[in-house]
Amino acid sequence: MNLLIMGAVDLAAIVFLTFGLYLRRHRRRDLAVSYLGINIGVFGVAATLSGSSIGIGVGMGLFGVLSIIRLRSNELEQHEIAYYFSALAVGLIAGLVPTPLWLGITLIALILTVIAVADHSRILPRYRHQEVVLDRAIADEDELTRSLEAVLGGRVHSAIVQQLDLVNDKTLVKVRFSAGGDAPARSTANHEVLEPAVSAR
Repeated sequence: MNLLIMGAVDLAAIVFLTFGLYLRRHRRRDLAVSYLGINIGVFGVAATLSGSSIGIGVGMGLFGVLSIIRLRSNELEQHEIAYYFSALAVGLIAGLVPTPLWLGITLIALILTVIAVADHSRILPRYRHQEVVLDRAIADEDELTRSLEAVLGGRVHSAIVQQLDLVNDKTLVKVRFSAGGDAPARSTANHEVLEPAVSAR
Protein backbone atom coordinates (compact mmCIF):
# COMPACT_ATOMS: atom_id res chain seq x y z
CA MET A 1 0.00 0.00 0.00
CA ASN A 2 2.80 2.41 0.95
CA LEU A 3 4.58 1.64 -2.32
CA LEU A 4 1.46 2.54 -4.29
CA ILE A 5 1.14 5.82 -2.40
CA MET A 6 4.79 6.71 -3.02
CA GLY A 7 4.40 5.69 -6.66
CA ALA A 8 1.53 8.14 -7.04
CA VAL A 9 3.54 10.84 -5.25
CA ASP A 10 6.54 10.19 -7.51
CA LEU A 11 4.42 10.37 -10.66
CA ALA A 12 2.80 13.62 -9.56
CA ALA A 13 6.18 15.08 -8.57
CA ILE A 14 7.97 14.24 -11.82
CA VAL A 15 5.06 15.51 -13.93
CA PHE A 16 5.13 18.80 -12.01
CA LEU A 17 8.94 19.03 -12.20
CA THR A 18 9.03 18.28 -15.94
CA PHE A 19 5.91 19.95 -17.33
CA GLY A 20 5.05 22.47 -14.63
CA LEU A 21 8.59 23.78 -14.15
CA TYR A 22 11.21 22.70 -16.69
CA LEU A 23 9.30 22.68 -20.00
CA ARG A 24 7.36 25.78 -19.09
CA ARG A 25 10.54 27.70 -18.35
CA HIS A 26 13.17 26.22 -20.69
CA ARG A 27 11.33 24.46 -23.57
CA ARG A 28 13.81 21.65 -24.21
CA ARG A 29 11.80 18.56 -25.10
CA ASP A 30 14.66 16.03 -25.21
CA LEU A 31 15.59 16.66 -21.60
CA ALA A 32 11.95 16.49 -20.55
CA VAL A 33 11.83 12.94 -21.93
CA SER A 34 15.09 12.17 -20.15
CA TYR A 35 13.80 13.46 -16.80
CA LEU A 36 10.65 11.36 -17.05
CA GLY A 37 12.51 8.24 -18.12
CA ILE A 38 15.27 8.44 -15.53
CA ASN A 39 12.83 9.18 -12.72
CA ILE A 40 10.50 6.28 -13.48
CA GLY A 41 13.46 3.96 -14.08
CA VAL A 42 15.12 4.83 -10.79
CA PHE A 43 11.79 4.52 -8.96
CA GLY A 44 11.24 1.04 -10.42
CA VAL A 45 14.71 -0.22 -9.53
CA ALA A 46 14.65 1.36 -6.05
CA ALA A 47 11.20 -0.09 -5.36
CA THR A 48 12.43 -3.54 -6.38
CA LEU A 49 15.45 -3.28 -4.10
CA SER A 50 13.67 -1.63 -1.18
CA GLY A 51 12.72 -4.95 0.37
CA SER A 52 16.31 -6.23 0.50
CA SER A 53 18.94 -5.43 3.10
CA ILE A 54 21.25 -3.98 0.43
CA GLY A 55 18.54 -1.81 -1.11
CA ILE A 56 19.76 1.56 0.13
CA GLY A 57 23.40 0.92 -0.76
CA VAL A 58 22.56 -0.33 -4.23
CA GLY A 59 20.13 2.55 -4.73
CA MET A 60 22.78 5.13 -3.91
CA GLY A 61 25.23 3.35 -6.18
CA LEU A 62 22.66 3.45 -8.97
CA PHE A 63 22.17 7.17 -8.35
CA GLY A 64 25.90 7.80 -8.79
CA VAL A 65 26.38 5.57 -11.84
CA LEU A 66 23.42 7.01 -13.73
CA SER A 67 24.57 10.54 -12.95
CA ILE A 68 28.06 9.91 -14.31
CA ILE A 69 26.81 8.22 -17.48
CA ARG A 70 24.29 10.96 -18.26
CA LEU A 71 26.56 13.89 -17.48
CA ARG A 72 29.44 12.47 -19.52
CA SER A 73 27.28 11.68 -22.54
CA ASN A 74 26.00 15.21 -23.15
CA GLU A 75 26.72 18.77 -22.12
CA LEU A 76 24.15 20.26 -19.77
CA GLU A 77 23.76 23.73 -18.39
CA GLN A 78 23.87 24.16 -14.65
CA HIS A 79 20.12 24.54 -14.19
CA GLU A 80 19.56 21.40 -16.30
CA ILE A 81 21.92 19.47 -14.03
CA ALA A 82 19.84 20.64 -11.06
CA TYR A 83 16.64 19.34 -12.67
CA TYR A 84 18.37 16.09 -13.58
CA PHE A 85 19.54 15.39 -10.03
CA SER A 86 16.13 16.38 -8.69
CA ALA A 87 14.45 13.84 -10.97
CA LEU A 88 16.91 11.18 -9.77
CA ALA A 89 16.46 12.09 -6.11
CA VAL A 90 12.66 12.10 -6.28
CA GLY A 91 12.59 8.67 -7.94
CA LEU A 92 15.05 7.22 -5.44
CA ILE A 93 13.28 8.61 -2.38
CA ALA A 94 9.88 7.41 -3.57
CA GLY A 95 11.15 3.99 -4.60
CA LEU A 96 12.82 3.28 -1.26
CA VAL A 97 9.46 3.93 0.51
CA PRO A 98 10.89 5.60 3.63
CA THR A 99 9.34 5.13 7.04
CA PRO A 100 7.44 7.11 8.21
CA LEU A 101 5.74 7.81 4.91
CA TRP A 102 5.35 11.54 5.55
CA LEU A 103 9.13 11.92 5.65
CA GLY A 104 9.54 10.85 2.02
CA ILE A 105 6.64 13.04 0.89
CA THR A 106 8.10 16.01 2.78
CA LEU A 107 11.55 15.51 1.21
CA ILE A 108 10.08 15.31 -2.29
CA ALA A 109 8.01 18.45 -1.66
CA LEU A 110 11.16 20.19 -0.38
CA ILE A 111 13.10 19.31 -3.55
CA LEU A 112 10.31 20.63 -5.78
CA THR A 113 9.95 23.81 -3.74
CA VAL A 114 13.67 24.59 -3.85
CA ILE A 115 13.84 24.05 -7.62
CA ALA A 116 10.71 26.11 -8.22
CA VAL A 117 12.06 29.03 -6.19
CA ALA A 118 15.75 28.87 -7.20
CA ASP A 119 14.98 28.68 -10.94
CA HIS A 120 12.38 31.43 -10.88
CA SER A 121 12.94 34.27 -13.33
CA ARG A 122 12.72 36.83 -10.54
CA ILE A 123 15.78 35.41 -8.76
CA LEU A 124 18.77 37.50 -9.92
CA PRO A 125 17.04 38.29 -13.25
CA ARG A 126 19.80 40.57 -14.55
CA TYR A 127 22.72 38.19 -14.04
CA ARG A 128 24.21 36.74 -17.22
CA HIS A 129 27.05 34.46 -18.35
CA GLN A 130 28.44 34.84 -21.87
CA GLU A 131 31.43 34.10 -24.04
CA VAL A 132 32.54 37.27 -25.78
CA VAL A 133 35.05 37.86 -28.59
CA LEU A 134 36.59 41.33 -28.78
CA ASP A 135 38.34 42.12 -32.03
CA ARG A 136 41.23 43.63 -30.13
CA ALA A 137 43.91 41.93 -28.04
CA ILE A 138 43.51 43.42 -24.55
CA ALA A 139 45.98 42.32 -21.88
CA ASP A 140 45.19 45.00 -19.31
CA GLU A 141 42.47 43.86 -16.90
CA ASP A 142 40.96 47.30 -16.26
CA GLU A 143 40.82 48.13 -19.96
CA LEU A 144 39.25 44.73 -20.64
CA THR A 145 36.56 45.35 -18.01
CA ARG A 146 35.76 48.78 -19.43
CA SER A 147 35.54 47.39 -22.97
CA LEU A 148 33.24 44.56 -21.88
CA GLU A 149 30.96 46.90 -19.95
CA ALA A 150 30.72 49.13 -23.01
CA VAL A 151 29.77 46.20 -25.22
CA LEU A 152 27.41 44.47 -22.79
CA GLY A 153 25.84 47.58 -21.30
CA GLY A 154 26.08 46.27 -17.75
CA ARG A 155 28.36 45.81 -14.75
CA VAL A 156 31.04 43.11 -15.20
CA HIS A 157 31.57 40.93 -12.11
CA SER A 158 34.07 38.46 -13.54
CA ALA A 159 36.07 38.29 -16.78
CA ILE A 160 38.24 35.24 -17.44
CA VAL A 161 40.39 35.44 -20.56
CA GLN A 162 40.29 32.15 -22.49
CA GLN A 163 42.49 33.25 -25.38
CA LEU A 164 44.62 36.35 -26.05
CA ASP A 165 45.42 36.28 -29.77
CA LEU A 166 48.13 38.88 -30.48
CA VAL A 167 48.55 37.70 -34.07
CA ASN A 168 44.90 38.11 -35.11
CA ASP A 169 44.27 40.87 -32.54
CA LYS A 170 41.39 39.18 -30.70
CA THR A 171 40.45 38.39 -27.12
CA LEU A 172 38.17 35.50 -26.12
CA VAL A 173 36.76 35.95 -22.63
CA LYS A 174 34.12 34.39 -20.39
CA VAL A 175 32.11 37.06 -18.65
CA ARG A 176 29.72 37.14 -15.72
CA PHE A 177 27.82 40.43 -15.57
CA SER A 178 24.62 42.21 -14.56
CA ALA A 179 22.60 43.35 -17.55
CA GLY A 180 21.10 46.82 -17.46
CA GLY A 181 22.22 50.34 -16.92
CA ASP A 182 24.79 49.76 -14.17
CA ALA A 183 27.80 50.71 -16.30
CA PRO A 184 28.40 54.15 -17.86
CA ALA A 185 27.94 54.38 -21.62
CA ARG A 186 31.13 54.06 -23.61
CA SER A 187 32.05 53.68 -27.26
CA THR A 188 31.33 50.20 -28.60
CA ALA A 189 33.41 50.48 -31.76
CA ASN A 190 35.75 47.67 -32.75
CA HIS A 191 33.93 45.00 -30.74
CA GLU A 192 32.18 41.85 -31.83
CA VAL A 193 29.90 39.93 -29.46
CA LEU A 194 29.17 36.29 -30.13
CA GLU A 195 26.08 34.41 -29.00
CA PRO A 196 26.31 32.97 -25.46
CA ALA A 197 28.23 29.71 -25.28
CA VAL A 198 27.89 28.30 -21.78
CA SER A 199 29.02 24.74 -21.03
CA ALA A 200 28.21 22.75 -17.90
CA ARG A 201 31.06 20.54 -16.94
